[in-house]
Amino acid sequence: MSQPGIPASGGALGGLQAQNGAASASGSPYTNGPIQNALMSSQGYNSQLPGSYAHLIPAKTLNPVSGQCNYGDSQTVSPLRNYQGPGQTLHRPPLASNPVTPSLHSGSVPRMPQHTSQNPAATPMPSVNFHPGANVPPPLNWQYNCPSTGSQTNHYPRVSTGPTMSGNTNLTSHQYVSSGEPSLQNNFIKSGITSSTNNGSMMVHNSYDEIEGGGFLATPQLTNKNPTVSRSVGYSYPSLPPGYQNTQPSSTTGMPPSSLSYPSGPQAFTQTPLGANHLTASLSGLSLHPEGLRVINLLQERNMLPSTPLQPPVPNLHEDIQRLNCNPELFRCTLTSIPQTQALLNKAKLPLGLLLHPFKDLVQLPVVTSSTIVRCRSCRTYINPFVSFLDQRRWKCNLCYQVNDVPEEFMYNPLTRVYGEPHRRPEVQNATIEFMAPSEYMLRPPQPPVYLFVFDVSHNAIETGYLSSVCQSLLDNLDMLPGNTRTKIGFITFDSTIHFYSLQEGLSQPQMLIVSDIEDIFIPMPENLLVNLNESKELVQDLLKTLPQMFTKTLETQSALGPALQAAFKLMSPTGGRMSVFQTQLPTLGVGALKPREEPNQRSSAKEIHLTPSTDFYKKLALDCSGQQVAVDLFLLSGQYSDLASLGCISRYSAGSVYYYPSYHYQHNPVQVQKLQKELHRYLTRKIGFEAVMRIRCTKGVSIHTFHGNFFVRSTDLLSLPNVNPDAGYAVQMSVEESLTDTQLVSFQSALLYTSSKGERRIRVHTLCLPVVSTLNEVFLGADVQAIAGLLANMAVDRSVTASLSDARDALVNAVIDSLSAYRSSVLSNHQPGLMVPFSLRLFPLFVLALLKQKSFQTGTNARLDERIFAMCQVKNQPLVYLMLTTHPNLYRVDNLSDEGALNINDRTIPQPPILQLSVEKLSRDGAFLMDAGSVLMLWVGKNCGQNFLSQVLGVQSYALIPQTMTDLPELDTPESARIIAFISWLREQRPFFPVLYIIRDESPMKANFLQSMVEDRTESAFSYYEFLLHIQQQVNK
Repeated sequence: MSQPGIPASGGALGGLQAQNGAASASGSPYTNGPIQNALMSSQGYNSQLPGSYAHLIPAKTLNPVSGQCNYGDSQTVSPLRNYQGPGQTLHRPPLASNPVTPSLHSGSVPRMPQHTSQNPAATPMPSVNFHPGANVPPPLNWQYNCPSTGSQTNHYPRVSTGPTMSGNTNLTSHQYVSSGEPSLQNNFIKSGITSSTNNGSMMVHNSYDEIEGGGFLATPQLTNKNPTVSRSVGYSYPSLPPGYQNTQPSSTTGMPPSSLSYPSGPQAFTQTPLGANHLTASLSGLSLHPEGLRVINLLQERNMLPSTPLQPPVPNLHEDIQRLNCNPELFRCTLTSIPQTQALLNKAKLPLGLLLHPFKDLVQLPVVTSSTIVRCRSCRTYINPFVSFLDQRRWKCNLCYQVNDVPEEFMYNPLTRVYGEPHRRPEVQNATIEFMAPSEYMLRPPQPPVYLFVFDVSHNAIETGYLSSVCQSLLDNLDMLPGNTRTKIGFITFDSTIHFYSLQEGLSQPQMLIVSDIEDIFIPMPENLLVNLNESKELVQDLLKTLPQMFTKTLETQSALGPALQAAFKLMSPTGGRMSVFQTQLPTLGVGALKPREEPNQRSSAKEIHLTPSTDFYKKLALDCSGQQVAVDLFLLSGQYSDLASLGCISRYSAGSVYYYPSYHYQHNPVQVQKLQKELHRYLTRKIGFEAVMRIRCTKGVSIHTFHGNFFVRSTDLLSLPNVNPDAGYAVQMSVEESLTDTQLVSFQSALLYTSSKGERRIRVHTLCLPVVSTLNEVFLGADVQAIAGLLANMAVDRSVTASLSDARDALVNAVIDSLSAYRSSVLSNHQPGLMVPFSLRLFPLFVLALLKQKSFQTGTNARLDERIFAMCQVKNQPLVYLMLTTHPNLYRVDNLSDEGALNINDRTIPQPPILQLSVEKLSRDGAFLMDAGSVLMLWVGKNCGQNFLSQVLGVQSYALIPQTMTDLPELDTPESARIIAFISWLREQRPFFPVLYIIRDESPMKANFLQSMVEDRTESAFSYYEFLLHIQQQVNK
């Protein structure tokens, strides 16, 4: 089956799909396993309870082929402080005569109807050929007009693959919830209910499809048709964990029932004019875009970059609707005006897609704790600001147009304390909202937070000195790990053997257990390796203090990363959680061992570089992890080639993240040490969601066909996210499947169901509403050029991997040529000379040129292969705002900062210098210029820079005295120093990673990097911006 725009024979590696879709044929069959019937009622679960996750993992499971067990591994037990190397070897005790085997759930299960319009398999995929290097621009390389039938439809056998767990499950209800969580207790516990399982064993099901999207028809929405008005029906807004701000007015808390004002007698129903039936005529809002109708000749007006950060376009909607719309930082579309038909979209030659940042840290987030979550009974959309109320008792879904009843409980508004105003409730007044989920949204009790750290301790790793830095960061942040009294933690180290650490309460010191048989990994003493952090904190602290010294004399150079990951997976399978892996070299031993593939003389070529994985081991293991709710974050600290193309799969498919610190060394590269410490602090303390799934729904007629980001697609449109973090972004491509002629508004809704670190099941919902248009001019008018560039970048990464880098580069250029050709031929009435573009796309050629020069796609440079792969990982996983910064950096002149136009934040004054074009023309030798390239800040100081800047900011008396390797500004008691330090600190605070600062003189080695980022200038292998515009014009005017 061909990918969009790629020939079926396009050289794509069979094992890797263009997006995170199905496993290869030999992969694990992880899909939504069947839900147990007990889950359909709200009475209880056939599962164990939180806090009682058994760690009685069978040391061996039956071989699925032969049915036999193999014995004979060895383990070494020795106290840490006496560790001299491998100690006494003990044989593993024989297993019990009846080993526990993973059982398959069978039998008939009620299946929920699938939402058919979301099924990409429904549309046949035409074969599309790509002609690289052709003179005539081919049809747009990414066919936006047809849904891909690529790797998204994972029709695996519906089996549950969870491990069995044994242990006592007859726990009474008070053990469900730790104290201080009354809302949870009220939500899903009936006093005295116990959870009994068959023969004491339990299946961990992965079937979230029925929960988030299947539509619990067995659970009626109207749980109580006549609630007594003397109680406030669970609409109280509870105290929220840090990071959640409540929007409820303080005056409404704790009101006695008697003070609730219910209207007497029937009330006339009035709704603020929202929804399609009140939309003003489509073009009446064009006054919003006075400049939008301008046609620009880019060859004459090249300097189109605004001096302030580029703002996303505002959809052309009635102000009452736009006021309620989703924040573009969370949810934005490449086209803010949706074409009425696929034919119109094809004509525009622009990509249609969404870019999401769904778990972003928010200052204000309304949280609803109602026992009734109101959803469309047909398509399961959550009620939102863009539904229509036909009257007080009925609402019409804005996605499928189904008419639904308003539940009785929803009639009461907790904010105004008024009955009979469903349209004023928080769910209908906020495009972003979070629900506390009742028990129907759980497959098992919420898992505890589990953190497992896996450290490379080979000779190479110890040489870098990373271990002491990481252990110190962990010690500093141990009390800030997100969690509660159930938080668990564990540690594994590895070289050519695997080392476990028993941290059982009562031990005087941690105990090391060595497993030397890496061919057949087993878990020694599984119950003591993941321990309760509160109960074993002193042992954990002891271990973190002693670990860096334990391996200082090691001569072990081998790295058995694969077996270490297998061991970690076995340890975490019963609960799920987060695995943090630190690796410093190419894995050389056991499963997953890799061979060097980089050829330095081919680094600069666009041909024959190894962007695909060399083994499917890491992808398969990631899918196993995803099935058991384990995400893997990879920290690669390496000076040598480590084959990130292969290793990165472990994070990509398990919804983890990749962190890369090239040439990390505690002495030779102190900047990287600082970067690792700052980023670890953020990583360890930021909020986290466990066992999450996300689904994106669209108005009928629009469908999603491709997903981008780090996840696994469980069913046609359900993204499996074992962990979700606030720094991850996602993208989707869409098509218009059915004509939207009768529709004036289109809505998109993302729903993220997750378990918080406090053990609460929550649903975060974002809803975006956009107008439908019928003319090409209106489509171009509403184009969001940053979102388009971001989506094209994601598509180009897929193309690089499945076809080639040169194919991806051609496709990026052709995306510009095709859309501007369409504009010229179909919109412009008189064909003037020059390169005519609509105002909305004035920066499109510039951003695509910037992408061609970005590390992911550039040619002609000596970039390391791992650095290129890491840049591609960032494209797929970063929110748009950071992706744009790394693609097209911001340049500021900083030797003349003033307080004019400055921001005032918490009594700090932050200067706001204008953004300059990325061209050497904008530099002058008598100034100092700061380039913000996202993950790095470069301060170039001109040779003739004023003495005032040198002494008042850099603290040196002459240019020659600026140190060659200066990476910090001294804090001087001068207004100039205060201004620039405030500005740089503010830039750093805006992002989740730590940008390193380099101060660059004319003869600094970093100067080449600084000039390389000057996107508008010519390099040996790339056009200047003006040359690129001439090339585009030549192709467009053919």
